[in-house]
Amino acid sequence: MRAVQVQTPGGPEVLVATEVADPEAGPGELLVRVAAAGVNYIDTYHRTGAYPLPTPFVPGLEGAGEVVAVGSGVSRFKVGDRVAWASAIGSYAELTRVPENLAVPVPDGVELDVAAGSMLQGMTMHYLTRSTYPVQAGDTVLVHAAAGGMGLLLTQQVKALGGTVIGTVSSAEKEKLAREAGADEIIRYTETAVAPEVRRLTDGQGVAVVYDGVGKDTFDASLDSLRIRGTLALYGAASGPVPPFDLQRLNAGGSLFVTRPTLAHHTLTVDELSWRSGEVFAGIESGKLTIRISGRYPLADAAKAHEDLQGRRTTGKLLLIP
Repeated sequence: MRAVQVQTPGGPEVLVATEVADPEAGPGELLVRVAAAGVNYIDTYHRTGAYPLPTPFVPGLEGAGEVVAVGSGVSRFKVGDRVAWASAIGSYAELTRVPENLAVPVPDGVELDVAAGSMLQGMTMHYLTRSTYPVQAGDTVLVHAAAGGMGLLLTQQVKALGGTVIGTVSSAEKEKLAREAGADEIIRYTETAVAPEVRRLTDGQGVAVVYDGVGKDTFDASLDSLRIRGTLALYGAASGPVPPFDLQRLNAGGSLFVTRPTLAHHTLTVDELSWRSGEVFAGIESGKLTIRISGRYPLADAAKAHEDLQGRRTTGKLLLIP
């Protein structure tokens, strides 16, 4: 089969499409013909070795496709089923093995490419807004990178839950996308300091929660934008990891909360995985949640997809199409 392989950690150039042996479904596994694989920031951490994996490896955690074989002990799926996953390494390939307990069925009303583009970010959006800080009607929320894949989903969800969204973006084009998703106010961080503007827009109170996937570059502004007893949900580090900081800042800022959640800890059981993915798919089927796919790349262009993602040249979701 054709797959993208990393022989040595490094820059986007280490992503090489090549021929490798077809995998086989082991006990408790599905063998899936991949229709689409999601491209995510965590893939860049695997590629660079920031999150080390044994080499050589096929990157990619997220995808969707059709089951072509099942291993012994599999009971929830059969050949021909349409499935999606968010945490099965090896998805940048024509075929991949997916543990049964990490797979979910894709409803008939959801296309496979949309399913692939909704799993990791969709369920991250779900746990952030339903578990990390459950958004209540009337809450004002700050969403960084509001025109990105996560930002667009968070904005739609917060609005559906009755909240008000202040989004940050870098350009007029991205502002338009964020507003189309429902953002009430937009701050162009290239022109305006974020925290003072948040205070102005909230009559000095600050926001209930900041959803921050950027990290180092936005952390201070995120803390300074919170209301008393507000929550900073740091779910990623696109600009780099946040340096150590004095916890006394949380006291001085108003008894603030900071958390660094991850999807794996919010999909620990099949029931929880099914709940989160099921609500995401239901939102897509009903039209309440739109997955914006802004780029589709062949496997041979995986390096270009990573360059575009890290260069902040994208809006919405990127997919590899084997």
